[in-house]
Amino acid sequence: MFSRFQTLVAGLRVLNKGYTIADHVKKIIRSLPTKWRPMVTALKVSRDLNNTTLEELISSLRSHEIELEADEHQKKVKSVALKSSNDFEKVQAL
Repeated sequence: MFSRFQTLVAGLRVLNKGYTIADHVKKIIRSLPTKWRPMVTALKVSRDLNNTTLEELISSLRSHEIELEADEHQKKVKSVALKSSNDFEKVQAL
């Protein structure tokens, strides 16, 4: 995602359409999917987005992505349910 964004920014610079780092940070945050909404909220509350660098933002997003992938892996693990039976009475009868 970040490399595509950097390519677009470079293309805009060629056209003399520059944006501030704060604008870049806000555009990246707006482009995130809905499953990232809690992270977006946390970033907005905990940081001053006008003074956040792209490196800080990308670092935070990559850390969160690793956590999301770990959670997704946990969901894919299948649980096994065991069926109980009343064989206890049969065993006592023997």
